[in-house]
This record gives sequence, structure tokens and C-alpha cells, in this order.
Amino acid sequence: MRVGLVLGEVWNGLRRNMSVVISVILVTFVSLTFVGAAIIMQLQVQQMKTFWYDRAQVAVYLCTDYDQSATCAGTDAGEAEIAAVEDALKSETLAPYVDDYFFVDHEEAYTEFTKQFEGNPIVDITKPEQLNQTFWIKLTDPSKSEIITETFSGIPGVQSVSDQRSLLDRIFLFLGAASYTAIAIAGLMLVAAMLLISTTIRLSAYSRRREIGIMRLVGASNRFIQTPFILEGIIAALIGAVLASAASVSIVKFFVQGFLAKEIPFTSYITVEQSLIVPPVLILVGVVLSAIAAKIAITRYLRV
Repeated sequence: MRVGLVLGEVWNGLRRNMSVVISVILVTFVSLTFVGAAIIMQLQVQQMKTFWYDRAQVAVYLCTDYDQSATCAGTDAGEAEIAAVEDALKSETLAPYVDDYFFVDHEEAYTEFTKQFEGNPIVDITKPEQLNQTFWIKLTDPSKSEIITETFSGIPGVQSVSDQRSLLDRIFLFLGAASYTAIAIAGLMLVAAMLLISTTIRLSAYSRRREIGIMRLVGASNRFIQTPFILEGIIAALIGAVLASAASVSIVKFFVQGFLAKEIPFTSYITVEQSLIVPPVLILVGVVLSAIAAKIAITRYLRV
């Protein structure tokens, strides 16, 4: 197969159908950018999960004078109840699971409350004794939080036990749904790109039907006839994939690191280096799908 002749046919095809080729590039660019954004969202969710789950704590809230329940009889947790919780945390049973803990009394809880709600009228009507004394517990393995929950739930002096991981799970469930939505949209866009590539190849083949007829008469193989059309689709999709790759990395560099990391610095974000996994994936997806679409289109056309 003469490479020069094939490349010449590819150039002629791209030049003759330039407007349609540009459409293929744009559709591929948009669809693969959605794919890249979905991958970036998944990487970011995993990054945040690792960051926050490692820092998640279990809170053991003690009774106040205002609590009425089976374990709280409208009296504040006394020294005996506080000591019982602390002794349990130091016991041989729980010690392997507890990495660290600290105790927040009424006054400390009120100080933190006033900082958090500074300027809010609720501060003026809240008294320190209304706020729960709390044991904040950091576990060696946050996934074992149910052990703490089972140990302290229902014992005298304990109002409730709260695992921060349960709150984080709801947040990450929402973020995961958003990333899967982006994947679904990207899938639809990829289907549109494949259909457009197929249409482009068929139009290119139709515009060169005389050349194809001549090549058949002189004994050219189907492979020789098909190759320029397949390469046209691959080149157009490759350009779109490269643009989508640049856009994906730019999102991380300028939006994630350049904006979010500065404006919302209390969490962890993916880096540009981590996002470099995206371009190879997008280029591979773009080339493979375009080759498949072009191959099917030109094969069906030559059978007509």
C-alpha cells in the first residue's frame, strides 16, 4: 500500500468536507470534555473521601438539663457519667480502635458556638448549659465507628452518638450522582459524535464515488479503498480529543487549583499532575470510537 497516495486521499477528503470535519471536531471536543470532566469529578470525589474519612470523628453527646429520654432524665451528665465514658474509651476493649479523643465541656462548647454563629441573634438566647458536653473520638480505622456507636448508645448520661461519616456519605452520594450524570451525558454526546463521523465518511465517500469506481476497476482492494476514509475520521476525532484533553487539564489548573483551592481551602483537591491521567484516556477513546464508526460507515457504503 502506497503511503503517499493514501495520505493524499486523506487530505483531499478533509479539504472537500472541511465544514463537516470541523463539526466532527467540535462534537468530539464537547463530548470528550464531558468524559474528561466526569473522570475529574470521580478523582476529586475519591480525593475528598480519603481526606475527610481519615479525619472523620465520632461524637458522644452527653445529657443536659434540657434533655428528656430513656438515658437522660432532665439532669446534666455528672462526673460519674463522664468518668464512665472516659474509662470505657481507655479500656482494653476500645483502646485498639481509639486513636485519640478529647472532651469539650459546656464553656468550651459555648465558646465555639459563639464563634460559629457570630452576629446571629441565637447567640443571645443560648446559655452554655444548653449545649452538650461532648467526647470527640478519632478512630484508628474510621470504618469501625459502629463499635463506638454500639458501646455508648443507650447508656446513662449519653444523649446520642453521632458518626460524621454518615453525614459525609450523604454529601458524597450527591457528588457521585452528579459525576454519573456527567458520564451519562458524555455517553450520549459520544453516540452523537460517532453518528456524525459515520455521516461524514459516507458524504466523503459519495463525493469521491467516481474515484472509488476507478479504483475498483483497476483491482484496488477494499482495504486500500477504506483506509483513507478511516484515517479521516481518526484525524478529526484526534484533534477533538487533544482539545478536550487540554480543556480537562485546564479545568484542574485554573478552576480547581487556581480558584477552588484558594477560595475554599479546607479540603483536598486533585493536582494537575493527577489530572494528566485524563488525556491518554480521552485520546484512546476518541481514536477507537472514531475508527469503529468510520470502519462501519465505509464498509456499509462499499456494499451498496
